Amino acid sequence: MAVFDEFTGLWVREFHPASPAAATLSCFPHAGGSASFYFPFSRQLSPALAVRAVQYPGRQDRLKEPCAEDLLTLARRVFEVLRPITGARPALFGHSMGAVLAFEVARMLEQEAGVTPAHLFVSGRRAPSIHRPESVHRRDDAGLIAEVRRLAGTDSQALDDEEILRMALPAIRGDYKAIETYVYRPGPPLSCPITSFIGDEDPRVSIEDARAWREHTTGEFDMKVFTGGHFYLNEHREAICDQISGKLLTADSRRPGA
Repeated sequence: MAVFDEFTGLWVREFHPASPAAATLSCFPHAGGSASFYFPFSRQLSPALAVRAVQYPGRQDRLKEPCAEDLLTLARRVFEVLRPITGARPALFGHSMGAVLAFEVARMLEQEAGVTPAHLFVSGRRAPSIHRPESVHRRDDAGLIAEVRRLAGTDSQALDDEEILRMALPAIRGDYKAIETYVYRPGPPLSCPITSFIGDEDPRVSIEDARAWREHTTGEFDMKVFTGGHFYLNEHREAICDQISGKLLTADSRRPGA
């Protein structure tokens, strides 16, 4: 298991040890989510891959920090933390808001650091270039909770616990503001492969929305459709992990000297 300095440890969680030569997979949570969401992914993918989950400010052990309400600012902060620890061929995975955040970090890696990610996995999110006006973050608390319940991303018992809910709402609202005010900046497509995952009953993302990620890379593109809604991945975690490990480990074995 990697040993991070205090600052990096605030932002990045590595739950299970990985082999020293393992490729890194940085995982970006959904709106209102936390690094711990990826604990079971890490358990399945380690030690073949070094799974590193990003912990946004404003939740869990970072509860007292202000949430980042601007997605590009958050992407910049994450990029600066990840760049020194990702290695030569990092892979990225993001769900929902995390998919766009992972995309923006991948752009920074390619355009500013000269690092081509091994793969970008995006889940439960339309392509960045498809804009739809949304204002969930402007709703009152009841309206915000109703949206979270609709997407079934949070255990209903947690939503009924007033203390937990009071602690979680600022992070949920801040994240919704970040993704809903995000404006895609046209630019060169990525050169790394992109795989898009989606649930066939997702109320927020259509098959066409997910397929539009194809326009954001000159590399290979693949799309996998699973049964379920916005949080389909809770039911298909094993299959998704198989897809990730299959693509990354197969690609790694093809590298000279592997």
